[in-house]
Amino acid sequence: MFGLSFRRKKSMKREIVINAETLETRVAIVENGKVEEFKMEHPSEQRITGSIFKGRIQNLESGLRAAFVDIGMKKNAFIHFWDMIPEDSARMDAEDGGGRQNSRRKGKTSYDHIAKRFPAGSEIVIQVSKGPIGTKGPRVTADLSIPGRYLVLLPGSGLKGISRKISDAKERARLKKILARLPIPENAGIIVRTVAEGVSQRNVLRDMRSLLSIWEDVRKKMLEGPVPSCVYQEPDLPERVVRDWLTEDVDRIVVDSREEYEEIKKVGSAFGRRVSSRIQLYDGDAPIFEHFDIERQLEQAFCRRIPLKSGGYIIIEETEALISVDVNTGKHKSDSHDETILQVNIEAVEEVARQLRLRNVGGLVMIDLIDMRQRKHQTAVYRAFKDALARDKARTHELPISKLGILEMSRQRVDESILAASYMDCPYCMGRGMVKSPLSMSIEVQRQISAIMRKHKAGKQELKLQIVVNPTVLERLKEKDEGVLVDLQARLAGHLTFRSDASTHHEGFSIINADTGDVLYKGT
Repeated sequence: MFGLSFRRKKSMKREIVINAETLETRVAIVENGKVEEFKMEHPSEQRITGSIFKGRIQNLESGLRAAFVDIGMKKNAFIHFWDMIPEDSARMDAEDGGGRQNSRRKGKTSYDHIAKRFPAGSEIVIQVSKGPIGTKGPRVTADLSIPGRYLVLLPGSGLKGISRKISDAKERARLKKILARLPIPENAGIIVRTVAEGVSQRNVLRDMRSLLSIWEDVRKKMLEGPVPSCVYQEPDLPERVVRDWLTEDVDRIVVDSREEYEEIKKVGSAFGRRVSSRIQLYDGDAPIFEHFDIERQLEQAFCRRIPLKSGGYIIIEETEALISVDVNTGKHKSDSHDETILQVNIEAVEEVARQLRLRNVGGLVMIDLIDMRQRKHQTAVYRAFKDALARDKARTHELPISKLGILEMSRQRVDESILAASYMDCPYCMGRGMVKSPLSMSIEVQRQISAIMRKHKAGKQELKLQIVVNPTVLERLKEKDEGVLVDLQARLAGHLTFRSDASTHHEGFSIINADTGDVLYKGT
């Protein structure tokens, strides 16, 4: 996980595997052969999460208590009024500088105050906190942060603190002394990241100087750059991997591209020899993700149905704002029914926590657990879920199991999920995941035939129709509905012929005037 350094058992083998290709870069964290984290990025597409922009206020919406900002993209950025005024205390809940606490700036976020300070057409410097997702534009904030390896620089803030993930009192005291000696500029704050635990003062100071150099460049662009323009952009995925993921508990980074290897090696050397020595180039014959058995695991991980070790399974359904999870015992068998349910539920919540990280999904998550009669079992499952979520970099909030056996939680959304970035709606079923049954299609065909034949004026010659359908639908018409069609033909004084066409959509069909060749109806 990003920037976190856990004390691991000696038997734990943790590796970062990077597959760098022209159109896509994929990164997996593997623990004892099992994929626990996954990220991917398309180099040809601009990644704006974390980027700082010099933008222009387009309009203020009093009803939404928000503004829309032109940052030079197709969709304007969205910013709440209370995010337009930087506030130091908003960072106190920061987890390695990545978190935010949206307290309302009383007296400073009224429409009149914002309209006076940020009228339409005025300039504003903001940072993207959430990239565009679906039809929504990026979400931005005026609270700026620039992360380094050991520190996070907070321009415009006076906050100086240490990540709460560092719990050792002696280590916190040591880092406070280092923090007091850092050359922090006026009107700027610093957060010491978790990964700084045990790091020498020299390395922390070097990181501070690097951040100051970046900030000077950003300031220059803020003063001289056009509006709108990007004044700071996060490095690409491989570089962020070294900065945020290569902690003491990682044995090595393996990358399959010499170009990326050289770049990562260069970045790693800036953090010391111990970091650089753990970066290796993969030159095997098999694709790197196949060599480490990652490809197979990812294919299984992104399925709708995920098997559990016990024989149970979970079903995951992802929508734009809600993820639903159904837990089932499947083939699991045990002498104790209650113990069976407990084991499956614990395995399920642990797998759900992993799946959320792998898929990078966020929003509301509803887990329909198998009903547990004993309160202690419910408590055990809830605690197992909280423990599994503790390693997640994204902010999460979970509620105790409800009376209906539902475990509810929310997870911070920063970018599109892996599924949304990798898949498109099926052009055949239009994203429904289902098509109409042959029975439903037979009924629809008969309705359209009846409607056309009724419109045919009485007294004219017999109307001859040819109906073109999908082979599956024709099979239904021939085997089960032939009598109904014969009766329809007799009642409406017409003549019907049917033809199958494999290229016809399952839900589509055409009705043609057999005498003139005119298409009287064409659906889907």
